Formats: sequence, C-alpha cells, structure tokens
Amino acid sequence: MRRRVALTLALGALTAGLTGCGSGGDDAATGTPGASAQKIVVYSARDKKVTDFVVEQFVAKHPEYKGKVEVLNMGAQEVLERTRAEKANPQGSVWWGGTQQGLSAGAGEGLLEAWQPSFAAQMDARYKDSQGRWFGEILLPEVIMYNNKSIPADQAPKDWDDLIDPKWKKKVIIRDVAASGTMRSIYASMIQRLSPDGSNPQPGYDWLRKLDANTVDYAANPTDLYVRMSRGQGVLSAWNLQDILLQSEQSKMPFGYVMPASGAPVLVDGVAMIKGGNTEGAKAFIEFLFDSGLRASLAKDYFQIPAVPIADQPQWLADLKLKPMDVGWDVIAKHETEWINHWNAEIKNKG
Repeated sequence: MRRRVALTLALGALTAGLTGCGSGGDDAATGTPGASAQKIVVYSARDKKVTDFVVEQFVAKHPEYKGKVEVLNMGAQEVLERTRAEKANPQGSVWWGGTQQGLSAGAGEGLLEAWQPSFAAQMDARYKDSQGRWFGEILLPEVIMYNNKSIPADQAPKDWDDLIDPKWKKKVIIRDVAASGTMRSIYASMIQRLSPDGSNPQPGYDWLRKLDANTVDYAANPTDLYVRMSRGQGVLSAWNLQDILLQSEQSKMPFGYVMPASGAPVLVDGVAMIKGGNTEGAKAFIEFLFDSGLRASLAKDYFQIPAVPIADQPQWLADLKLKPMDVGWDVIAKHETEWINHWNAEIKNKG
C-alpha cells in the first residue's frame, strides 16, 4: 500500500512538473514572455508623443509588460554616450532612435546584440547592419524649418546656402549640435557636400561659421527649440521633417518646412538591442515596432516614413516630394566626431 501511495505521489509530481514545463515551452515557442516578464528600459531619441503612443499599444498587445516599460527620452548622441558608459553594467535594453552613424559606432564598440528578427528579410540592405546589430525603423529627411507666422512661405529660404545670407543674421536658432544625432548629421552633411572625400573640411567649417553668425542661440533640447521658435526668438532652423510635422499638426505650432532645392540629407534612424539588457523583453518590443498595423498608424498620425514598406501610404506621404541629397555617409561616419568637436571648440558662438 505504501509503495502504491508513493508511486501515485511521484507520478503526480512528475505530471505537475511536465505541465509547468509545457506551459513555459509554449511561451518560449511563441516568443510570448510569461507572467514574470522583466522590466524593459528603453533609451529613446523619439518624440515623447510617439513613445507614449507606442508603449500604450505595446502593453495592450503584451499585458504582461504593464507597468514594466520605462522610456528615457534623450538626444540620439546621448543614447550612445549613456550606453557606452554603462557597457560594463548595462541598464538599458532597447536603443530606439539613432542615426546609422551612431548605431554603427555602438555596434563597432560591442554595445549591441546581434540577432535576426522576423522583419529583417523585408528590409533593404542599406537600412540595416549586415551582422544584425541594428535595424532602420524610419527614414528622416532633414529640411529647413521656419516660423510661418513670421515668414511668408514665398519668402522662406529655398536652399541650405540661403541660411547663411546676412539678411538672416540673428534669425536662426539651432538645437545644440553636440548632443543631437539629427544636428550632428545635418552639420556633417554640410561639411561633406563641400568636401566629398572628407579630406578638406575647411570650406565646410567656413560655411558653418557663417551660419553661426546668423544664429541667435542654441536650444538645449527639442522642446526648447520648439518653444523659442514658436515665440519668434528665432524664426529659422534646420530639423527633421517628422518632428516639424508633428509639432505643426498635433501641437499647432506655427511651423512650416522647405525641401531644400539641392536635396535633403535622409537619415536612416533605427533601433537596436543593447547587449547585456533584458533580451527577451527587447526582442518583443522591437518586433512590435515593426507590426504592420503600428507602422501604418505611425505613418498616418505621426508622419513617419517607414524603412519597411507599408501597403497603404497616407496622403501626406504619397504627396511628399522628397529630394534626397547625395550624402557620403561612410565619409561622415569616419569624420563626424572630429568635425563636430572642431565646430564645438572653434566655431560655436564665434561666427
């Protein structure tokens, strides 16, 4: 009798163990984290309106992460520097929003985890790392921004060189360059267009010095830029198209934009998994960023140009007359730090 009872208890324990393993196995097979989902820390250069919307949608689809997604909004360059500083003890899991130069630098320094998400095969090779360490999420044209209450559309600058015309002296306000991936890319593009192989940056430095002479101030962050532009403390700037449209349409800021006649630098702005972070959570979050329904919503309501094609383009995107500038991003990747450091030390506030 004792043997029978012992055997029954053992079989019961084994069955319970197998049932528990089976449940965990199903979660692993489907990629759905269990109830004990770990916190996801996201470092993001995206506008807070976008990050709030995406996190809300993500948690609706993955309720196990409710209250477990923390987004820290900062400049793209600040994301790189923070991830770099935390390399020995990673605190973040997802790097969301960064230029291809910044992401490539992070990959080269061993900060990013390589993997192959489900959407990778749909993406043009130009928009992703060949080793799967980062993936382009959106394309960001960099354009001329102006206060359309202060400047009529027909009087706004038509090309980059118009920004250095003396008539705009102390009319330009710029997001502080060193901390911003967007501004670093714009300024580096202005240098590289005057020195295609990067060997002689001086003409570009001279151009930036003239722009500095027209610049009334450097805004500490994007919000500071928007507020001061809307108040007319500066009426011209250079910024990315998506954020200009977001502020104009959703926040009713008096902003217009000009697609430069010589072309707009088009950044590949991407996402990556930080090595040493919450890998399971990061994979779930990044996969969700490429959900077809989410991509369509972000294109329609948040003016994103997706790096992975979507079936139905919103009207604004279908009508966009994008003129990409011929930019040597490989040259910029090699020289950007040197060029921006020179600008910061020798040109800023000295034009």
